[in-house]
Amino acid sequence: MKVTKYFHRSVSMEIIARLVLVVMLWTPVPVLAAEDTPPAEPQVTVDTYEKLKTFSEILSLVEGNYVEDVNVDDLIDGAIRGMVKALDPHTSYLPPKSFKEMMVDTSGKFGGLGIEISMRKGMLTVVSPIEGTPADEAGILAGDKIIKIEDESTLDMSLSDAVARLRGNVGTPINITIFRDSLEQPKEVRIVRDIIKVRSVQSKIYRGDIGYVKIRSFSKTTSEDLDNALADLEKKNITKLVLDVRNNPGGLLNQAVEVTDRFLDRESLIVYTKGRNEEQNMRFTTHDKVKRATYPMIVLVNGGSASASEIVAGALQDLGRAVILGTNSFGKGSVQTIIPLSDGSALRLTTARYYTPSGRVIQENGIKPDIVVEMPLASEADDEGEEAEGEKEPAEKQRLRKFLRERDLKKHLKGKESIELPDGEDKAGGAVDEKARALEASLEEDLRKDLQLQQAVALLSGWDVMNKTIKGSSSKVPAAGDQVTMSR
Repeated sequence: MKVTKYFHRSVSMEIIARLVLVVMLWTPVPVLAAEDTPPAEPQVTVDTYEKLKTFSEILSLVEGNYVEDVNVDDLIDGAIRGMVKALDPHTSYLPPKSFKEMMVDTSGKFGGLGIEISMRKGMLTVVSPIEGTPADEAGILAGDKIIKIEDESTLDMSLSDAVARLRGNVGTPINITIFRDSLEQPKEVRIVRDIIKVRSVQSKIYRGDIGYVKIRSFSKTTSEDLDNALADLEKKNITKLVLDVRNNPGGLLNQAVEVTDRFLDRESLIVYTKGRNEEQNMRFTTHDKVKRATYPMIVLVNGGSASASEIVAGALQDLGRAVILGTNSFGKGSVQTIIPLSDGSALRLTTARYYTPSGRVIQENGIKPDIVVEMPLASEADDEGEEAEGEKEPAEKQRLRKFLRERDLKKHLKGKESIELPDGEDKAGGAVDEKARALEASLEEDLRKDLQLQQAVALLSGWDVMNKTIKGSSSKVPAAGDQVTMSR
């Protein structure tokens, strides 16, 4: 039986033309300015044409002889997905619908579950849940592996396909099966889809003068939101700052650059990229148009800090601007270029790698913290809450004692400054602000639950004391030639 018996000429010629176009579009296409010279036409070799001919023959056989009717467009889309899947986990083909959905990801509002996902070692992995979303409330954690969506395995599923399946109409439920190291077996979780509104920047104040800024993702308004948060903190006279990019999956490169610019000196290199083509080699530096924050800083990172988050942490670490505290970051340091195609679809193509100012490769390596602080596992934290054998009072009662002082005890002895004050008034004569006390208790509870934040605040709390001590002791350092007497 000859293959040519099943060869449909009209179909094969159309398919060859379309696949040649795909091969041409596979080459990275830079955005051209008016004065740029158009790139040379990509060369398609004789061997490439032979492979395309073989492919068209197979496609014709499938179309004419498969047990059921097939859609040629679906087959070609599947072939394209298979081609890009052979490259790396972040390169993907986006059909028109998926491309439109991707465009809303950075708008700050979208529909879904509230998780950022990526492919890691071939597994669909949660980079981070977004706080306050259905996924977060359902207990999804960074590092969870999604092994099934409804009844379909994700082992051979592309990232774009997974995103399309996870999204849906608001109010509709979806079942996903997750696996994590602390579970003995996979766990099915039911989550109801909702509109995800991401507030990219959140701020607080700890211990009176330590500002705290959490950046959840790098969307188009992040740098503006950061400016507003810093302005508000400055009005409250903060003197140090904790920048939290834990579980931040990244986002827009320009926003990562803008955020970093707020904390560096002028004309500082923030990040640079290297690709195969000269057009992909770029350098991003600070500029003179922003107001800079000069507070002593600690940046919090963990395994959920990826991409744009790692650019910020890496630059501030390399240039000695901040202490990085936490655990090793995710290690996603590659550049994806979105190339729109003629039919409304797009190619999301990895075109370069990110490098920190000192030349470190972020990809795969991640950002290693200066101070490593591991967070206890949930099971360990729960164990701490249980009453230990032989204890005289419950652990919860012991925790409450952290918020109680001598003045809270019944019939406590008055201090000298408070003897003359009537009940319910402070030293300034004002009424006690119960709301402020509740807020302070809430902030202290944050620190109790979050060991990494607790350590960052503790380090910054001692910053001024250490500086004064070091400066004071340096003035007493003996000069060269002075005799030093040591006793023991």
